[in-house]
Amino acid sequence: MFDKVWLIPIFPIIGVLINGLLGRRIEEINKDIVHWVACVAVGLSFVLTCVLFFQMLGLPPDQRLYEFTWFDWISGGVLHTYVAYQIDPLSMMMCMFVTGVGFLIHVYSIGYMYHEEGRYYRFFTYLNLFMFSMINLILANNYLLLFLGWEGVGLCSYLLIGFWFSEEANAIAGKKAFITNRVGDFGFILGLLLLYTQLGAHGVWSLQFSEVFPHVHLLSPSMATAICLLLFVGCTAKSAQIPLYVWLPDAMAGPTPVSALIHAATMVTSGVYMIARSNILYSLSPFAMGVVATFGALTAIFAASIGLVQNDIKKVLAYSTVSQLGYMFLGLGVGAFAAGMFHVLTHAFFKALLFLGSGSVIHAMHHGLHKVHSHADAQDMRNMGGLKDKTPITYVTFLIATLAIAGIPGFSGFFSKDEILWQTYAHGHFVLWLIGAVAAGMTAFYMFRLVFMTFFNECRAPDGAAEHLHESPKSMTVPLMILAFLAAVGGYLGVPKALGGNNRIEHFLEPVMGLGPEKLLKKAGAAMAGGAHHLAEAAHGAAEHAAAAGHAVAGHAAAMAEHAGAHHSLFAEYLLMGISVAIALIGIFIAYTMYIRKRELPAKLAESFPFLYRLLLNKWYVDELYELVVIKPIHGFSQLLWKGVDVAIVDGTVNGVARVVGWFSGVIRYLQSGYVQSYAVSVVLGTVVLIIYYFIKALS
Repeated sequence: MFDKVWLIPIFPIIGVLINGLLGRRIEEINKDIVHWVACVAVGLSFVLTCVLFFQMLGLPPDQRLYEFTWFDWISGGVLHTYVAYQIDPLSMMMCMFVTGVGFLIHVYSIGYMYHEEGRYYRFFTYLNLFMFSMINLILANNYLLLFLGWEGVGLCSYLLIGFWFSEEANAIAGKKAFITNRVGDFGFILGLLLLYTQLGAHGVWSLQFSEVFPHVHLLSPSMATAICLLLFVGCTAKSAQIPLYVWLPDAMAGPTPVSALIHAATMVTSGVYMIARSNILYSLSPFAMGVVATFGALTAIFAASIGLVQNDIKKVLAYSTVSQLGYMFLGLGVGAFAAGMFHVLTHAFFKALLFLGSGSVIHAMHHGLHKVHSHADAQDMRNMGGLKDKTPITYVTFLIATLAIAGIPGFSGFFSKDEILWQTYAHGHFVLWLIGAVAAGMTAFYMFRLVFMTFFNECRAPDGAAEHLHESPKSMTVPLMILAFLAAVGGYLGVPKALGGNNRIEHFLEPVMGLGPEKLLKKAGAAMAGGAHHLAEAAHGAAEHAAAAGHAVAGHAAAMAEHAGAHHSLFAEYLLMGISVAIALIGIFIAYTMYIRKRELPAKLAESFPFLYRLLLNKWYVDELYELVVIKPIHGFSQLLWKGVDVAIVDGTVNGVARVVGWFSGVIRYLQSGYVQSYAVSVVLGTVVLIIYYFIKALS
């Protein structure tokens, strides 16, 4: 069955072709056919992924790798690239929850988007195209095909975020996402070019994983660091890290299913996946990994601080996504690649559930508010309250997801987040651990603030709206219940040894990521030291440099291992686990006090600390800073190029030449008047001129 892997991306692209080319006519005939085509396409991809996944599980761990070459793609000179897919534990794990959660979001979209007239087919076409691009990104066995999927999801995010483009704010949000991602992609491209040329200098002219990773020891430490940092620039945009995270909160302008698809299981995790896939490359550069961990921790606490005071329900979840992505990069940066991917998995469940749950709330609010009030306030939590009884399924499922993201023991987020924090502390990153722990407390606070403001107390909707609020249809609530189950139990796939488990996720990913950061670094160091022998044939000096670099990395690994061993004890792990849970419970208690018991307290705090409140409410004024430092200078320079160079010089030159030619033509046109007497006068004058000329010449 492994030879059928190409069908996984083919099913969604068939849906794109059917709905994209015939969707308008199909929608006129029977609207239901549109979503049936789209949902069946993704459902078939999910079923086939499950079949291949369980077939792979039947193989011994060291044989869980299969590459399928579909056809030649680029062939020129020394470069030969194929459209080829790779089946291994990492790609199958990602593809399982991407297609599974993607299918649930497709089903949910039926109820949420059914009111769309004339554009219903377009929405499902974009969703299928997004799935096709994401699947290619995940299954690719080379960096070029991965980058093709990388760009494809960027294009689809632009189309989906700006789906309601008739409203200017939505169109601007789509453009902001597209342009910001292009900035990051520029760094990604430079990283790929540098990787290709540096390995090519050693005769490895390929970007195929199976050829790149065995030869990364040929890279000098400085080149490995440069490549890793450039690739990480692409991740900061695609996976919304400081400083290129600014597009993601504005992406809430798109329909809620889009938010769930982009910000939960798919696009925003592509940067995490790319670094996890390139783990052996990153293990060569402790500095680059330190940068990844630092930016991840800072992003986690920075975004969490903004989420504390936001009032738009989707904006709170957006900053929550940015913060959780920071945790994933923190895990990757400290070498806990499996823990980072474990959090990707659990985050896919509870964050998709949170976004779809918020969509159910907004759906109910729209239904009530449009009867008595403007629907523009349907996402404002200050207009909500009392929905617990109006939307019971949405409430229970949303609460489960909130408990998971808050890190409450027994729910999925507890296991993955605690593993990242423990690995961070165990490897000596105490400051980063503290930042992550504080961010966890903030997460618990603002998520329960959202729950209390939305579902508890009295309904604050305008008079007459409350009576129209009701639960969403089954096409929306059934996916919520499935995701709630996964958000509750998904973490048991990675129960740590300290709690009597075996961390099956880590063991499952061993063939791709090794047994941990120390062994990865030792492997990389040994490879670099061994690679010195091959380099010696070309240059003795280069060999010594590579050997020294290899031993340095191996020494760094040994130091990490020794440090980790010194701190790795059950008591320490239990203590840190207890601290993490206590911080989360404190955050929940503060939210309960402020939004249930003493509801006047938030207003008093805002009045007592107006500067801090405005700072957080306005998102640290980062958008305004970008406007001042980046956008306005570029706009001013563009105006100079337009009016000063293009209009004044280029157009001025072209128009000036045209005016001169026109004037000269206007003058000489009188020589061709068409009147015989004019020509006779010209002949006479010419004759007189000639006579005078020769007469003067004869006299001289």
